[in-house]
Amino acid sequence: MSTATGIPFLDLITPHEHLQEELCGVFREALGSAGFIGGPMVEDFERDFATYCDARYCVGVSSGTDALTLSLIASGVEPGDVVVTVPNTFIATCEAISQAGAQPDFVDVDERTSNMDTEKLRDYLETECYFDPRRRKLIKRRTGMPVSAIVPVHLYGQMADMDVILELADRYGLVVIEDACQAHGAEYFSTKEGCWKKAGSMGTAGAFSFYPGKNLGACGEAGAITTNDEDLARKMRMLRDHGQSKKYHHEIEGYNSRLDAIQAGILRVKLRHLPLWTEQRRAIAARYRKGLEFVAHSVGLPDEPQWAKPVHHLYVVRVADRLEFMKHLASENIGTGIHYPIPLHLQKAYAHMGFRNGQFPVSERLAHEIVSLPMYPQLAVGRQEEVVEQVLAFVAGCEPIYSSVAPLAMAAAQ
Repeated sequence: MSTATGIPFLDLITPHEHLQEELCGVFREALGSAGFIGGPMVEDFERDFATYCDARYCVGVSSGTDALTLSLIASGVEPGDVVVTVPNTFIATCEAISQAGAQPDFVDVDERTSNMDTEKLRDYLETECYFDPRRRKLIKRRTGMPVSAIVPVHLYGQMADMDVILELADRYGLVVIEDACQAHGAEYFSTKEGCWKKAGSMGTAGAFSFYPGKNLGACGEAGAITTNDEDLARKMRMLRDHGQSKKYHHEIEGYNSRLDAIQAGILRVKLRHLPLWTEQRRAIAARYRKGLEFVAHSVGLPDEPQWAKPVHHLYVVRVADRLEFMKHLASENIGTGIHYPIPLHLQKAYAHMGFRNGQFPVSERLAHEIVSLPMYPQLAVGRQEEVVEQVLAFVAGCEPIYSSVAPLAMAAAQ
């Protein structure tokens, strides 16, 4: 089937066309009040987003990176501390750790979910660290540096296995900051609490990005922090605004990381549509799975554990010959992406930390195989069928990704 008109990887134009009058109304309101920084528009969005995330408090900030940085600082992470995260994420996760004065360290990810492998985290804490009773801190054996926090990344819109992470954090006295920058509205069934929990409601704090391409995207840069801790929220409000408790009263040295009122107003408009957009994304993911599951020996599909309700920020598959796969789709005018092609421990920016190829094999393997297919709420069924058709057209020459899955998939295809 010809795709001459093209299927973009991401469509940011259509939703703004549909919401144009509402979004322009936000701008007119800001012009009429001259309330450009802080004020009612920000406060209204913070209240609504906190409710959406089932959190008590929300603090609007200027970006997702700042949301992570301020969360770490406010939670007590200090210069010289170690913060544990994963290598297969956007660099902002590690930049935030560094900007808080701490040093990032890594544990590998689970082969199926691409999220933090909780058994590897357990092994890291039990074998690579020890508890110093004098300092009352967990210490990294190799460096002697204290470990103070864990940053699980809810990658591609699916939450990490939070019950285990929180249990380990509680055992060792560690802060947990959820990197929920791709997971607006994602849910996790907590066996411990016996209910579904939203991203950003389980850790010490949760960091969200509203970069335009996110499930809830601003028309520029924006971010937010959610927390259930009143004192932490108060401190983060000061940190984002030069350490002020009120104008010209600086209790601490802070930052300039305030959320623009216009962006807050835009986000509040879009938040009303987010539940529908999320259901549309889930329907698209279900159609991808139905259309591709019988070739799972050649195209590895994202895993969805029973405890997860992902929001599918991205739909990421795995293929052995990624370059040829992407070239084939491009020849049919189908857009794709790679998230992310180089794991952080192998980035030039972190060469000084001495990590080597082979230390985090799952993340390294994923980096060579992952491809993001078109995923956005306005992706029409017919357009998606064209994507599936072209993926199937390519499959014949692919090498299996999961050898253990291949026999089952092949049998299902017969």
